Amino acid sequence: MVHRARPRRSIHATALALCLMTPAGVMAEPRHGLSTFGELKYPPGFKHFDYVNPDAPKGGRIVTMGTGAIETFDSFNSFILKGDAAQGLGLIYDSLMARAGDEPDSAYGLIAETADVAADGMSVTFRMHPEARFHDGSPITAEDVVFTFNILKEKGHPSYRIALRDIEKAEAPEPHTVRFTFTGTLVRDLPLTVAGLSILSKAYYATREFDQTTLDRPVGSGEYEIGDYKQGGGGFVSYKRRNDYWAKDLPVNRGRGNFDEIRIEYFRDRTASLEAIKSGTVDLREEFTSRDWATGYDIPAVKEGRLIKLTLPDETPGGAQGFFLNTRRPKLADPRVRKALDYAFDFEWTNKNLFFSLYKRTESFFENSDMKAEGKPSPEELAVLEPFKDKLPAEVFGEPYRPPTSDGSGSDRRLLREAGKLLDEAGYTLKDGKRINAKGEVLELEYLFTDPVSERIGGAYQKNLALLGVNFVLRRVDPAQYERRTKAFDFDITTRRYRMALTPGTELLNLWDSRQASVDGSGNLSGIQSPAIDALIEKVIQAKSRKELVTATRAIDRVLRAGYYWVPQWFKASHTIVYWDKFSRPAVKPKYDRGVPDTWWYDAEKAAKLRTN
Repeated sequence: MVHRARPRRSIHATALALCLMTPAGVMAEPRHGLSTFGELKYPPGFKHFDYVNPDAPKGGRIVTMGTGAIETFDSFNSFILKGDAAQGLGLIYDSLMARAGDEPDSAYGLIAETADVAADGMSVTFRMHPEARFHDGSPITAEDVVFTFNILKEKGHPSYRIALRDIEKAEAPEPHTVRFTFTGTLVRDLPLTVAGLSILSKAYYATREFDQTTLDRPVGSGEYEIGDYKQGGGGFVSYKRRNDYWAKDLPVNRGRGNFDEIRIEYFRDRTASLEAIKSGTVDLREEFTSRDWATGYDIPAVKEGRLIKLTLPDETPGGAQGFFLNTRRPKLADPRVRKALDYAFDFEWTNKNLFFSLYKRTESFFENSDMKAEGKPSPEELAVLEPFKDKLPAEVFGEPYRPPTSDGSGSDRRLLREAGKLLDEAGYTLKDGKRINAKGEVLELEYLFTDPVSERIGGAYQKNLALLGVNFVLRRVDPAQYERRTKAFDFDITTRRYRMALTPGTELLNLWDSRQASVDGSGNLSGIQSPAIDALIEKVIQAKSRKELVTATRAIDRVLRAGYYWVPQWFKASHTIVYWDKFSRPAVKPKYDRGVPDTWWYDAEKAAKLRTN
């Protein structure tokens, strides 16, 4: 399945997982970086991150491809709900601080030289580099930062309003000093939330409507600017490195941004994109289709070592990918129906026959991390769960729910019998081969998707559900319609993948908070409305140590898994990348990122050799 690549430097509020805490009794002082629970890895005056080559040459270009289901774009405004924004726009914006790829929750000065968190944690003050400049040469000032905060909170994508809601105000006491003041109790994440916002030009938007889609090239604040582009299938967008970029020699940037041009190609389907990498039209592709990884590259270029298949470890949480079930629909409101749908999905058959056994079954919303619930609740977990005992299923207080393991036949009779019993208990009895409720309504579920891989997976699932008497309709729509319908929650079942942060925080509000169940465009696809989950999210956000955070995430994982809000799918703890041998990369990969194209560089010697071959 497909999941989206993360932006290089600017971090959207939905992905902001950077947090900070100031222990009681510790005096606040300006620092060169922010960290959540421990000391910063890199000291003041550090020269560069450990995972870069500080002497990497600049030059050349890399052509890669868009990820996800979107086959084109209609906007260069990625900050609003409207439209389909071009991919890669994070390249053109800088933030106050930049995340370190080898620490789970740290960031260091970029536009801001230092950050000063108040002793009570209720405000943070940034001192900005006076030499910071936008692409048009105008200075980046505190007023621009204040404008960015205000406009995103007022007119930005709903996810910004969630992330910024407990920030009371932003103010500019001096031209290059900006202060954010917080309110409420959920303040741990907020200093690094604002530190990660893409900084926008107040002057640029003085004559433009912020909340409208546009193909006007925005005035950015980052190392790259938008170059050529073309819309539609077969389109592309190019990002050109600015030679006058003011921050190119800062420690957070040394050894990064090495390409003169980063070009992102769009394709109508995966077959076309696969042929593009094999023909050399595209330089690099992360392969998300297991069949193609196993069989699609049996060509001379791979055998000769000119086209390289590379597997990089992925040490981040494995993500929450699955069939998400829309509980807003009455037919999916009963957890027994939702559990039956899990029993009907044969992962073992799917993995062997469709995925060449390359995946593992996802069990947890925090897979591949220590935040995943295992075994019976610890005393610490019980302490946070007990206040909600009368509102939670008993299963929460035992072993966490795990999807059943099938015999791999594709139609495991034992599991189908269990699914049938659950449907009977939920009031959907079998009559003339169909599941009917007391009103005589047939249980019909529509699976909404947009790519052919999902059709293959859905087809196998459809056969099992038909044996249960469930009418499972496969509805493939174009990407634009898919975006509109999922943003409005106009679906029964759809597939989505969420990457969980290394240090979860306010972004969980967007995913599971009850208030977001009715907000178009939110991440709460399943429509979860649970006071217990709401309270547990606050526990996660308020955690004062890594141990407290892990306890709270394990507790919320138990509750979510016991709610059967999804049919979990699969994951692999690696990145599978295919690229033409004209690039070099550092010996050390950033622990929590792919590192490409961020730390790679164009190797002229390799490229010349590749041309002669």
